Amino acid sequence: MSEVIKVGMADLKVATPPDTIRTSGLGSCVGVVIYDELTNVSGMAHVMLPDSSQSKQATLNIAKYADSAIKELIKQLLGQGGRAFSLKAKIAGGAQMFTFQSGSDVMRIGPRNVEAVKLALKQSKIPILAEDVGGKSGRTIEFDPLTKMLHIRTVNQGTAVI
Repeated sequence: MSEVIKVGMADLKVATPPDTIRTSGLGSCVGVVIYDELTNVSGMAHVMLPDSSQSKQATLNIAKYADSAIKELIKQLLGQGGRAFSLKAKIAGGAQMFTFQSGSDVMRIGPRNVEAVKLALKQSKIPILAEDVGGKSGRTIEFDPLTKMLHIRTVNQGTAVI
C-alpha cells in the first residue's frame, strides 16, 4: 500500500518506493527533489527563502532556506542509503507571484530562490536533470521515487511531467 508523504512549507522529508512525496503551495517557493538513481531513496524540500544567514530567529528552521535545506536533505538521504555520487535533482517553483514597480532585488523572492537552490546543488555537485521554474503561477508537485517522474500541476495551466 503506497502512501503520499506530504511536505509542508519550510519542510523536508524523505521517501522510498512505493510511496510518493508531494508539496503544494509553491509560489515563490522552490520544491527541490533530490534522489539516488539506483537505490530510489528520494527527498523533497519546500524552500521559502534563499539564505539562512539572513535569519533573525533564535532557532533556525533549516528547511526554510535553500542553503541549509539542501545540506540537510543530502544528509538525510545519505543516512537512508543514498550515495553522494549517484544523487540527481529536479526543481520546480520560484514564480514571481507579484509585480513590483520598485525593481528592488528584495522583492524578487522567486528568482532569488531558484538561483540559491541552483547554487547549493552545484556546490554539492548534484546535477539538475529537469526544472520547471519561474512564471507567475503557483504549483503543486509530486515525485515518484520509482519512476523518477516529477508531476507538476500549475494553476490555470494543467499538468506537466519532468
